[in-house]
Amino acid sequence: MNQSSNELGEVRTRIAPSPTGMLHLGTARTALFCWAFARHHGGKFILRIEDTDFERSTEQSVQVILDSMRWLDLDVDEGPVRQSERLPRYREVLEAMLVDGRAYHCYSSKEELDALRDTQTARGDKPRYDGRWRPENIRGQMPPAGVAPVFRFRNPDDGDVAWNDLVKGPISISNRELDDLVIARSDWVPTYNFAVVVDDADMQISHVMRGEEHINNTPRQINLYRALDWKPPHFGHLPLILAPDGSKLSKRHGAVSVMQYDTDGFLPEALFNYLARLGWSHGDDEKFTREQLVEWFDLRHVNRAPAQYNLDKLLWLNGEYIKEADDQRLARLVAPRIEARGLQLAAGPSLIRVVALLKDRSRTLNELSDSASLFYRDPVFDTKILAEHLNAQGRSVVQAFRESAKATTWERSALNAAIKKIVSDFKLKMPQVAVPLRVAVTGQPQTPSIDAVLELFGKETTLARLDAALARADSAQL
Repeated sequence: MNQSSNELGEVRTRIAPSPTGMLHLGTARTALFCWAFARHHGGKFILRIEDTDFERSTEQSVQVILDSMRWLDLDVDEGPVRQSERLPRYREVLEAMLVDGRAYHCYSSKEELDALRDTQTARGDKPRYDGRWRPENIRGQMPPAGVAPVFRFRNPDDGDVAWNDLVKGPISISNRELDDLVIARSDWVPTYNFAVVVDDADMQISHVMRGEEHINNTPRQINLYRALDWKPPHFGHLPLILAPDGSKLSKRHGAVSVMQYDTDGFLPEALFNYLARLGWSHGDDEKFTREQLVEWFDLRHVNRAPAQYNLDKLLWLNGEYIKEADDQRLARLVAPRIEARGLQLAAGPSLIRVVALLKDRSRTLNELSDSASLFYRDPVFDTKILAEHLNAQGRSVVQAFRESAKATTWERSALNAAIKKIVSDFKLKMPQVAVPLRVAVTGQPQTPSIDAVLELFGKETTLARLDAALARADSAQL
C-alpha cells in the first residue's frame, strides 16, 4: 500500500485542527505522522486552522495549537491558513454547484427531519435524508416563506465509492448508504466535509492522513471531488489510541492537551518519540531521533489495530531522555519549577551540578525538581525519622563526622574517606553512618550518595545543618 517517492509526485500533507479546545494526543500523533511522511518524501507539511465554528473557536485555542506544534518542533512549510479567511472561496464554489444542480437549497425544518428519522427508524430503515427538496422532486412547488434554506450536495444514487486506503487497504461504500449531505448552512458558512474538500484541492494536498473515525466522511468527500471534477488525494486512516484497558482514551489516561505534558515535566523529544511509536514501528526500535524517524517512516508499518496508551512506557522513555540531556538545558527547565515552590536558587549550590547528580534518578522534570528542591530549602524534620536515625548512636556518628569535617578538604573523595573512617572507627556498616548524616543535613533518610550531597551543600552549610540537627535531637531527648 505504501508508494515510493517516484510514484508519489510532490507530496503535500496537512494537519487541520479545530480551535475549539486543546491539541490532544490523537491530533498530535496525526500531525507527527503527516510531518514525518512529508519530510521522508521531501514534500511539504501545511497547517490549516479549521475555525468556521464561530461560537466555539477561540484565539486562545489557536495559540495553544501553535504552541503545541512549536513545542514538539513540528515545523510547517505553509500556514497557518484559516478557514475563516476563505469564506468567499467556499461561496464561489457553492454558487457554481447551484447553477448546474450539483447542489440545491433544502427548506426542511428540524422538526420535519426528526419526524422523517423517527418514521424510518420505526420501519427498521437506516435514517437518511430522502431528497425531498431535490429540484426534480419540487417542480411547481414554492419554497416556504420566511425560511432560510441550507445547502445540500446531490449525492449519486447508484454505484460505489471505492479507494485504496493507505493504512486500511481497499474500502468500498455503496452510494445507497449515503444521502444528500448538507454542505453549507443558511448563512453560507460551509460544513466540515465541503470546506475540507475545497481546502485540500486548493492547497494541492496529495495525502490526507487522519484518524479512522473519519472513514465515514471519506466517501462523501470523494463524491464531492468527483462532482467538482477534481482529483481526490490519497487517503490513509490511522488507528485509534485507546486507554490501557482498551476503553476510549480519557483525561485520566492521557487525553489531555499536549502542553499539559510540558507542565507535567516531559521533554518534547520524549513525547515526540513516544507518539511516533503509537501505531507505527521500525523493528524493535523503541528510542530513536527525529532524523531516524524521517529516514525510516513509511505507511507500511502503520498498524491497522488500535494503539494503546501506556504511561509507564512514556515515563521510562522520558527518563532515558533526561539521562542524556545536557545539564545546562535541564537546569534551565528545572529552575522555574523550583522557584514556583517559593525557593531561591541563589541560596543553594549550582543547579547545573545538582541536576547532573540527580537526573539519572528522575523520570520527569517535576521529579527532578522535587529532588533538587532539597538543596534550596531548610530541612524539614519528622519526629519519627529523627527518633529512628538520630538516636544515641546516630548522634555520636554525626558528632564524629562534624569534628573530622572541620579539617577535611571539601571535595567528594575526601568526604568519602572521612565517612569510611567513621564506619571503621565505630565498627558500623555504611548505612549506619550515611543515613544519620542524610537525616541531619536534609531531613530525609534517602538521597543520592551522601558524599556527593555534602560536597554540593558546601562546608559552611553542612556544618550549620549538622549543628541544628544535633541541637534539635538533643532538645527532644532522642
